[in-house]
Order: sequence, then C-alpha cells, then structure tokens
Amino acid sequence: MAAKYIMAITGLMFSAYVLVHMIGNLKVYQGPEAFNSYAHWLRNAFYPVLPYEGLLWILRVVLLVSVIAHIVCALILKSRAQRARGGARAPSIRARRGLGLSVFAGRSMLVTGVVLLLFVVFHVLDLTTGTSPAAPDGFQAATHETSHAYSNLVDSFSRWPASLIYIVAMLALALHLLHGLVSAVYDLGIGVGSKARNILAAVALLVALVVALGNITIPVAVLTGLIS
Repeated sequence: MAAKYIMAITGLMFSAYVLVHMIGNLKVYQGPEAFNSYAHWLRNAFYPVLPYEGLLWILRVVLLVSVIAHIVCALILKSRAQRARGGARAPSIRARRGLGLSVFAGRSMLVTGVVLLLFVVFHVLDLTTGTSPAAPDGFQAATHETSHAYSNLVDSFSRWPASLIYIVAMLALALHLLHGLVSAVYDLGIGVGSKARNILAAVALLVALVVALGNITIPVAVLTGLIS
C-alpha cells in the first residue's frame, strides 16, 4: 500500500512541477530580457538566505529523490501485479473502464516513463550543463551576474534533431500525465463515482494537453523563426 501512496504523491509532485515549469518556459515569448531575467532570478532566489542556486539545488535533490522513489515503487507494483496474475497479462479494472486514448496511455506507462527518464538526462546535458554533443556548440554557462538561457534555448532548438527529441518527449509526457493523474487519485483512496470519474479524466486530459502543447510551441516557434 505504501508503494501506491508514494507513487501517487511523487506523481502529483511531478505534475505540479511540469505545469509550473511550462509556465516559466513560456516567458521566452516575452523576449531575451524577460526570459534571461527569469532564469537569473531562479539562481538568485531567496539570496542571501539561500546560497547562489540554492533554490535550484533544493528542487533538484527533491526531484531526484522523488524520481528514484517513483521508479522503485513502479517496479515493486509491477512485480506484485505479475505475481498476483501468475504471470498472465490481464487488463486492469481501470483499463477496462477506459476507452481509446486513456487505455493506450495506461498500457504505455512503462514506455513513456523510460522515454521521459532518457529525455531528462538529455535535457540536463543540453540546457543545464551544456555538455557536448547534447548541447549546441555555442552554449554559454550562466554566471552570478548574467544568464544566457534565451540564446542557449534558441541555439538548441535551431537543431531539428533536438527539437524533435523535445516534441516526442512532450507527447510521451502528455500520455504519462493523462493516466498518471487519474491513477494518483485512485491510489490515494479517493472514491469517485462514474460522473466524477469522467470529470477527473477530462481534467487530466486538459492538464496533459496544456503542458505538452505549451512546451511544444517553443521548438516549433524557433524552427519557424518566430523566436530567434
């Protein structure tokens, strides 16, 4: 039971994070000054109470621990489910209740989870550490005084393979959120009727689409020259 609670809580944490992160990413449409200022603020938030990049490191540690816990609990639950079925594959109650996209999202959770994990590694190497070959040649590291987040983002997404990786990852994220948000409610023991279940599914779909499409517009805008 604890594994379900941990998965649900960490899943909701990730959902809140990606939503807030997407809102921050959209500041790129306000231009270089606004986006760089936002990135610079993240590194200096609550200084001198926190050291330089203190908030970012707190978030990184919490997210890393949560990711590890989420993966471990997912493997535990998968192993338990396989033993309970005697190795036979059978659709879950939730899957049988769903139709179309929700069923596909549920059955592809492992695949989308792996895709997202690999993407996080690529994304960190690309836009955080500036490690080649993931990052563009012109990557500029941030300093205590300045941020080059805008130019780094544009340089990265100007490469169509990097943009394609980002878009595919956001589609995987949408599927993961669609099923994960609904599952989290059930795993926390919150009982819902058939009408509430439909509303919950609609809310999960809305959040998934908003996060994914909001982020996808950015590489598309770079490739089409809207952001340069």
